[in-house]
Amino acid sequence: MMSRWMAKPFAISFWITRRRLQAHGTILAVCLWSLYLWTISTPGLRDRNGNLKGTDFLHFYTLGSLALDHRGADLYDINAQAALAAQRVPQAAGIRYLPLYPPQVSLLFAPLAHLSYGWALAVWWACSAAIYAACCHVMWRACPNLREDRGLLVLLAIAFPGFFNLIAWGQTSAVALACFTLAFFLLRQRREFLAGLAFGCLIFKPQLAVAAAILFVALGSWRVIAGAALSAAAQLGLGILYYGMEPLRRWIDVLRNVRDILPAMEPKPYQTHSLRSFWSLILPGQVSFALYIVSGLIVVTLLIACWRRSNPQPLALRYSALLLATVLVAPHLTVYDLVILAPALLLLADWLLDQPRGALTTWMALLLYFAYLLPLLGPAARWTHVQLSVVAMFAVLYLIWRQSRETSAASSFTE
Repeated sequence: MMSRWMAKPFAISFWITRRRLQAHGTILAVCLWSLYLWTISTPGLRDRNGNLKGTDFLHFYTLGSLALDHRGADLYDINAQAALAAQRVPQAAGIRYLPLYPPQVSLLFAPLAHLSYGWALAVWWACSAAIYAACCHVMWRACPNLREDRGLLVLLAIAFPGFFNLIAWGQTSAVALACFTLAFFLLRQRREFLAGLAFGCLIFKPQLAVAAAILFVALGSWRVIAGAALSAAAQLGLGILYYGMEPLRRWIDVLRNVRDILPAMEPKPYQTHSLRSFWSLILPGQVSFALYIVSGLIVVTLLIACWRRSNPQPLALRYSALLLATVLVAPHLTVYDLVILAPALLLLADWLLDQPRGALTTWMALLLYFAYLLPLLGPAARWTHVQLSVVAMFAVLYLIWRQSRETSAASSFTE
């Protein structure tokens, strides 16, 4: 993504060239996808490691099955869902998921529940890949400095660890990516209310809306807030119309007690990439939560500052800061959710190609490279207890803030 950008004064970034990015992307794509295809190329629904193919998709398939039968009372009953999953997919016997999604999510998967699990998973994989490809394509078209690098960007998009894990886990994060991508273009067109509608759709993964909610409330962007509130209410209203009020009440109760069940939500904490999990890997108990709150406040302070400058940075920089902050402050964020960073990677690479060479841009290029790559090293946190991807993302956000401050200071001096 930084194919035409190279900072000569610093040896740390001399190797970020188009040729090396192409080589690294090719190696990464071949290794990730060939290994995955080999892992799932087995008869039946269990892969070579004994895991169910599609992993988390079983939960969504079960929710869709509940929706078909109007079983709203079982949307938050772990035992009932485990029994139904084993009935629909015998190979899934013994697998249990914590029911955390709002009631309307089950309606999205009801059509897929008409199919067998294998076919439903194949359709969902295709839909997720198509959404991801469409979002990357429209963002690429919005980046004039990347127009000549289409082939390289396609390769890097395929090799992106966030996308790989999205498919491997059978998760829903492509929908969140679509919400963020649509909101970017609506904000660029100054259609704030419509952008709010897009943000409000994140109610199905409310942890991804925390940073945006804090930002637009702090800025007093009431059109965005009104749109988000209307969109979220409309989604929840669909669940009420279909099931009645009780499932929504139970979902709200789950959210109230979510902190108590976080350990069960994250059986593999090294696969998580937010500030909360970053500190919990280093220190146990209340100390880690306090550090999460303090560091989260620092992140949102930097984010608000980026958006509040009297001479604001381009939307590309500000929106990239929002996406990075979204990941960092989310109370629960697993590796597949990193797919929402795809627009930020493209926007920042495009911005870097337009900047004069200097220390800040050199470091940002290097850190952007690591923010892309380091999620692959997440499992190493089992031994190091340091999730380096979080460090890289925070550093990129900090440099965006530094750039914003320097630009604002320069503007004030000129005036």
